[in-house]
Amino acid sequence: RWLFNQAVCTLYAFCGVLFGLCSLTSLTVLSTVCCLKVCYPAYGRCWDVLFDLYLHTSLGAHLTAWPIFAPLAEWGSYGPEPYGTACCITWKASSREATLYILALFIFCYLLPCLLILVSYSLILWTVRVSRRAVRQH
Repeated sequence: RWLFNQAVCTLYAFCGVLFGLCSLTSLTVLSTVCCLKVCYPAYGRCWDVLFDLYLHTSLGAHLTAWPIFAPLAEWGSYGPEPYGTACCITWKASSREATLYILALFIFCYLLPCLLILVSYSLILWTVRVSRRAVRQH
């Protein structure tokens, strides 16, 4: 069972969500920058990439802020996991707002970043394949 009080549970879950979303956002930004550098080399001047990286990471930071702080504002909630040994987002939706929070979290913080990563690496593989064919022809 969870050995600490609700405040520690909330802090533990908050940190888990924060670090998880920061990790996925970092991977998304990394895949996007790699895609831009490989697929659009003319676009990849040093200052342009640094500026775009800043824009993407600051945008990612703002996009990932709402799911972290939403349970603290009573939209969704943090609580013990089903086994009761740790704390995370309360996945059993008890209200319409909680259901909407979980659905928005899934779409905007998991599905869209994963799709962006998949598209980025697919474009990289496609570009490598096309350039490999071009080298073979020469």
